Amino acid sequence: MRPVTDAFLRTLRGSHRVVVDARVCTTFQTGTNPVGTTIPVVAGDVQLDGTADIRSTLDLTTSGDWPASPSGLFAPYGNEVFVRRGIAYGGGAMEYCPLGYFRITTPEQDTFRGPIRISGQDRMAGIIDARLPAPVQYPATTTAGTVVSGLITQVYPGATIEWDDDTDTRQLGRALVSQDDRYGFLNDLITSLGKIWYWDHRGVLVITAVPDTTTPVWTVDSGRGGVLVSLSRSLTRTGVYNGVVASGEATDTAPPATALAVDDNPASPTYWYGKFGPVPMFYSSPLITTVAQATSAARTLLTKQLGAPYSVSFTASPNPALEPWDCVQLRYPGRGERHVLKTVTVPLTAEGAVQCATREQATPIIGTV
Repeated sequence: MRPVTDAFLRTLRGSHRVVVDARVCTTFQTGTNPVGTTIPVVAGDVQLDGTADIRSTLDLTTSGDWPASPSGLFAPYGNEVFVRRGIAYGGGAMEYCPLGYFRITTPEQDTFRGPIRISGQDRMAGIIDARLPAPVQYPATTTAGTVVSGLITQVYPGATIEWDDDTDTRQLGRALVSQDDRYGFLNDLITSLGKIWYWDHRGVLVITAVPDTTTPVWTVDSGRGGVLVSLSRSLTRTGVYNGVVASGEATDTAPPATALAVDDNPASPTYWYGKFGPVPMFYSSPLITTVAQATSAARTLLTKQLGAPYSVSFTASPNPALEPWDCVQLRYPGRGERHVLKTVTVPLTAEGAVQCATREQATPIIGTV
């Protein structure tokens, strides 16, 4: 969950005044209070999907001048919109929760002098678009941090990259060539290291292990003082995996490094050795060179998959601090469940409700076969 104060979270459960701030930034910036041109927010939302290549997208309706030239404020040539939603406490005090930076993709206007609808995507869109014009070769002694930094800063020279440990110092272990797909190569490298990556609310590229999905950060409850508005639910085994096989490539003298991580919790409905049956997912990468690396990648990928084949979609009074991978305690008549958020939609107006899709979270116990 994005950092906010306890007072912010308490206030969300009662009557409060919503404030929304949107700014168009014409230069690349990082942080939660960038310099930009403030624009009015008529409607819109920010959508987050923890499984998508582009984690955050923006749909914002505003007023202003149509970009009649490439230098127009809303022209889709590199300008970004920074958005945050918060609470006005009274007496002029306000607290904001930043939602991130979004490169303007498409401005639309249905009528002359009418409102302008802006579609935007987080900074990963720039990495996906910036395919390599020529292959890049890396010696086996090149570190992961050097590869990531080089390929990212070619697109965003001022980018801040934040690793959660010293994995960036790990050497590749074999000579590699990045072809034309910059994003695909980076995604493969980071996955093989047992990490996930995304651009966060500060505009920082975060490379981290899968967050803790067992400790609830927010309670979504019904009844007096609750925040739950509506709820729907479903059960399906389609697309549910309880094991991951991760493997590298063979060399002339050794077989490929391979590891199998499985749901090893007998209390889990997707227990590998239970009646659900084994349903493995396969991942292969030339960047996996050791069994330890294969194990790390398999465990990370399985952690992203684990959870009962029971999903809930709900709307609630907005908590803009929620984001994918957060664990929430869901309470409604007759039930109390822990769920991990898969998608979160944060409205940019006071009238909207936050919309979330989840999967139920059992206590994960991952075993390696």
